[in-house]
Amino acid sequence: MPDTPAVPDTPAVPALAPGPAPEAGSGFRARFGPRIRARFRPRRSVLVPLTAAVVLVAGTGGWYAAGGDRSTVGPAPAAGPGEKVAPLARSMHLPWPREGQASVAVEGIGSLGTRGEQKPVPIASVTKIMTAYVILKGHPMRAGAPGATVVADRRAADESYSSVETTAPVAAGREYTQRRLLELMMVPSGNNVARLLARWDAGDEKAFVAKMNRAAAGLGMRATTYTGVSGMEASTRSTADDQLRLARAAMKDPAFRRIVATASVTAPGAGVTFRNTNKLLGRDGVIGLKTGSSTPAGGNLVWATTQEVAGVSRLVLGVVLHQRAGTTPAEGSAAAHEASRALITAIRAGLPAAAKRA
Repeated sequence: MPDTPAVPDTPAVPALAPGPAPEAGSGFRARFGPRIRARFRPRRSVLVPLTAAVVLVAGTGGWYAAGGDRSTVGPAPAAGPGEKVAPLARSMHLPWPREGQASVAVEGIGSLGTRGEQKPVPIASVTKIMTAYVILKGHPMRAGAPGATVVADRRAADESYSSVETTAPVAAGREYTQRRLLELMMVPSGNNVARLLARWDAGDEKAFVAKMNRAAAGLGMRATTYTGVSGMEASTRSTADDQLRLARAAMKDPAFRRIVATASVTAPGAGVTFRNTNKLLGRDGVIGLKTGSSTPAGGNLVWATTQEVAGVSRLVLGVVLHQRAGTTPAEGSAAAHEASRALITAIRAGLPAAAKRA
């Protein structure tokens, strides 16, 4: 039987206690293998070949006025490279990260600015935003609905026990709901689940990657190239501006918004609950979105928060990329969270007053 939805049809943005180590390469086996091995009886893992550059990789439009799933959709302001910065941004002094690149925009107001050279850089598991976007375009679902039924294949089950990437447990032949698999992909950043969904949707991963690149082109993401569905490949590259374009498009979908606001998810049949890798979720109005960290990519975080401006709850989206690249995934992730938290705090504190002055 398909599993049941993990989250009821109500907004899910409770504050989080400190979660697991940020998308480090410890893998599911080291953390949970002994606990569930008897249930899944895994065979020898069949892992995707890795290059030395990604061995440490871990998982790691229209606007709407934020208000759960009762969002009102309106015209979309211009996005991406060359977007005009909103006049009120000139009176705001934002703590932009000193390295990497970042971009921020506010629903109904416009860009608050972009910092850093917008050259394509590895984005690690931020890649999964596009994976989810393409899946939901091909298989739309209501925010609280389970969606289609997906049967896990042997490859996805074997890859559950990888020691070199972030995974989530699935059992070969078991039925899962589309929603639960999207949660297992986005919340703990399960790479094996991303590949399973790609095969389910397009027949094979190469065909799905082609769909991802077509979607990117359709959104005007001119500096983005996807070479895989999970972010394991350092050759998947993008910019903060391009990822902001994607975030704006993805957040139009109520089902996507609900999934990225999920604080934790339990793997059916495994008895394991995963906390969201986004440690900002549920604090300072944060309602998403996705983390990604690896040695070549550094720390990356696409975030979404809300702030009331002149009596209207506005969606604020930000992207911080390439923090502490070349270090460990944990160090990069911590830097991306710190830089994002500083931006969110300053924007929420200063935006209402700046809007009154504008």
